[in-house]
Amino acid sequence: MNDQESAQVLKLSLHDVLVGYLVGYQGGRNELIFADDFRNDPQRPTFSLTTHPHFANADKVLSKTHARNQRLYPTLSNLLPEGALRELLAQGLKTHTDNEFRIFSYLGLDLPGAVIATAMAPDEVPEHILSNHGKANAIKMETQSPGNRFSLAGVQMKFSMKEKDGRYQLAQNGELGDWIIKTPSTRHKDVPLNEYTAMKLAALAGVDIPEIQLVDMGSIDTLPQINLPNEQQAFAIKRFDRERQARIHMEDFAQVLVKYPHQKYEGGNYENIGKILYDYTGDGLANVQQFARRLLINILLANGDAHLKNWSLLYPDQITPELSPAYDIVTTSVYIEGEKEFALNLVKNKEWARVNLNHFERFAKKSGAPWRAIKPHLNDTMNKARELWPIALKDLPMNTSHKKQLINHWSSLHADFQIETNAHKKSR
Repeated sequence: MNDQESAQVLKLSLHDVLVGYLVGYQGGRNELIFADDFRNDPQRPTFSLTTHPHFANADKVLSKTHARNQRLYPTLSNLLPEGALRELLAQGLKTHTDNEFRIFSYLGLDLPGAVIATAMAPDEVPEHILSNHGKANAIKMETQSPGNRFSLAGVQMKFSMKEKDGRYQLAQNGELGDWIIKTPSTRHKDVPLNEYTAMKLAALAGVDIPEIQLVDMGSIDTLPQINLPNEQQAFAIKRFDRERQARIHMEDFAQVLVKYPHQKYEGGNYENIGKILYDYTGDGLANVQQFARRLLINILLANGDAHLKNWSLLYPDQITPELSPAYDIVTTSVYIEGEKEFALNLVKNKEWARVNLNHFERFAKKSGAPWRAIKPHLNDTMNKARELWPIALKDLPMNTSHKKQLINHWSSLHADFQIETNAHKKSR
């Protein structure tokens, strides 16, 4: 390291408790360093399950300096947007999409969950933070806003927004967004209508979901200059990591398993998630019961995108994890020709048509949860889906072609999970 290398430093806090420091060196090296007081506090708020006092390797995680080049440590990297929204931000900030420190520093006041990242003045930085690799010089953080200067081809993007009197505006200047707004996609047709319908069907079958709604595009203000299709509605989901302008901490399972976003399809399986829920959450059995219900729902709804980042833990008491409400449930098969699999392995199987109750029994065993306590929830899910979905689907706003494909999907599943409609009954 050059003796004169410069570094910018962010202070990381959680519920007004200092967690540690994120150091961004001029050469692209980033270091996450936990504060001694945080490491030594048995009552500390949970930054990640890997730092929870009951987690076997928590002391090791907290005592290390976590260094990466360009990227941030996975727990922090996963707080950043992916894809088109990241490109949009990077363009406005005049930085590269791989410069995660720069993007993180800009988003630091309204990140997912409750972590807050604030810039430190050079004279505030503890000397030992910059002494890991020789002498370094702390420099002032540049303040820069991307404003509304950028333009990008519109795939579906999501924005943290505030709602006031039925209108939605981008959360700015430290304000907390209370809704996630997902705009229509130029790549796929009627995605907001699809997601709204899938989430409503999931709720009818016993899945815990946040408040959702379809909002007119005309009620959304301050959107960047993005090219969007001529669709009239966006999908809105209430942020469950915000409550009356208070932050509730959360993390997705890519963070829990210390995987980067690009590993979200390969960094674990559903049994891993089930076992963590059963072993570490406050109400382990109830959380696995709800998780199993959602797994079945994803099969019934032909959602092939239930990857690690689409399952999260929530920390309502600041320490103990619970399974978060469901989100990002979409019938993806209508957009991906020939799609027949869900995102992660379920006891070494990914094919919707092959999955039966036996797979779920083996899942329960590997998760540690008693099958006798899981099976009734699967039966209840199927009873509700078979009774309510065929009727509800008629009135929900999903594209007509997508509805037909979903109904055909129901008849393609294993007999344990098939759903009959009047159309199928007449054809037999």
